[in-house]
Amino acid sequence: MQQRCLRSLLMGLVICVLSLASFILWPNPALAVNNPELLPDTVTPVVDLADFLPESQESTLIKDIANFEQETGWKLRVLTQYDRSPGRAVINFWGLDDKSILLVADSRGGNLLAFSIGDAVYELLPRTFWIELQARFGNLYYIRDNGENKAIMDALGTVKGCLVQGGCAVVPGLPREQWILTLVTSIVGGLVFGFAGIPRKQGQTFAWQWVLIISPLWGILFIAFGIGPVVTRTSDWLPLFRNLMGFVLGILVAYLSPMLSQPTPSNKET
Repeated sequence: MQQRCLRSLLMGLVICVLSLASFILWPNPALAVNNPELLPDTVTPVVDLADFLPESQESTLIKDIANFEQETGWKLRVLTQYDRSPGRAVINFWGLDDKSILLVADSRGGNLLAFSIGDAVYELLPRTFWIELQARFGNLYYIRDNGENKAIMDALGTVKGCLVQGGCAVVPGLPREQWILTLVTSIVGGLVFGFAGIPRKQGQTFAWQWVLIISPLWGILFIAFGIGPVVTRTSDWLPLFRNLMGFVLGILVAYLSPMLSQPTPSNKET
């Protein structure tokens, strides 16, 4: 169990680092060149040059995007590419503006997804939202398990849901890997709390003063990293309850460990 949690923790950290680096270094890969000849003659909200989307799914997506734009005014566009990119030609082709969101799916990099965002969109969905969205649905593990088409559809579905509800500070939903990370930090926070509470004076039951002194440390681990990501992403009480139990378990293990490690006095015969 410990090895599995550690492996999931390391995998999540690596995914976040790679996604952040790719987002910062290559925020708009579709706009780097200019090849208008790659675009179709008829304007369509989806240009699937890499053939990631089945024909039926592409037709449904085109209708959904058109209906969403008509109802909300937000302009969603999808470009998939592999060996060549139309680049800056998509700006005039789609008339991208401040209310536009361009999703670019390109499997050549470490992350499938990249986004080009209009200024008005950032008022509802901040930059951290897009970094997390890219890391969640565009990473290699998600693509391996679900495919490129589902990654595109899930990312668009999340964006549409957040725009309809008036914005999101974080990506809704709590993936298992992210929950495991919050559980680990909750347990570590409990261990810090428990070790701090170990009595250090004769007749003392619990060292509350030490718990208060290092409260910033266990508070950050448990509240900021253990509870915060859960309550902001899901209303499900079960992961919150598990994290709370992990925190309590960490306290008990750390607090009782000195007592359990003491040698048991043996009865000597006289």
